[in-house]
Amino acid sequence: MHAHAIDTYLLRIREQMDRIATRQRPAIETAGTWMADALTAGRFVFVFGTGHSHLLAEEPFYRAGGLVGVVPILDDDLMLHRSASRSTELERESGRAGPLLTRYGVSRGDVLLVASNGGRNAVPIEMALEARQRGARAIALTNLVQTRAWPSRHSSGKHLADVADLVVDNEGVDGDAAVEIPGIPTRVGPTSTVTGALIVNLMALHCIEVIRSRGGAPDVFVSSNAGGESHNASRIAAMRLINPHL
Repeated sequence: MHAHAIDTYLLRIREQMDRIATRQRPAIETAGTWMADALTAGRFVFVFGTGHSHLLAEEPFYRAGGLVGVVPILDDDLMLHRSASRSTELERESGRAGPLLTRYGVSRGDVLLVASNGGRNAVPIEMALEARQRGARAIALTNLVQTRAWPSRHSSGKHLADVADLVVDNEGVDGDAAVEIPGIPTRVGPTSTVTGALIVNLMALHCIEVIRSRGGAPDVFVSSNAGGESHNASRIAAMRLINPHL
């Protein structure tokens, strides 16, 4: 009798999380330290992704216990709610990254985390390239198995992992979906959102710990459902100029 799909999926997720905890911890800690460097210098942590990866830009934003200085870069054209199929086409177009970074004011001293499971499309690649040109540190959150399996769609022939300052691998499989069910011709059960959210939160936790170890006071949101309204209001007022999503 074959294993139930739920059990197989849970196993695959646990296996990936274990690999992340061991293989990716040094990169995750470096990312968190870079985030701490930016925030203590009065700069910001920007997070970007296209398609489903944009969920990882929203994951650390405006969360209970989340860093106030996180700014998601959200472009309707590159997300799923307007036209999912069109967003797939647009993320392959060159020339979109520069205007986005200008709109959000990404500059020297900032950190930009770019999430892209495949790491082969033009927009995520150019986001990292352009951010580095502006003096920001670029961190790639990607799937290195899939990266190595497929050619780049960017004119440089490079993938996101090739152009970032730091790479964190989500330890996923080629194609993201990880579960085989008899009679189904393709794997199901994508993992990159689950593991990506874990990685983003691990980075934030390390960032907070580093800031505190340096004698700083990490600025975080408090749940609005647990008495955090006045605390959050002052942070929102201070961040509105840089973060259009508050």
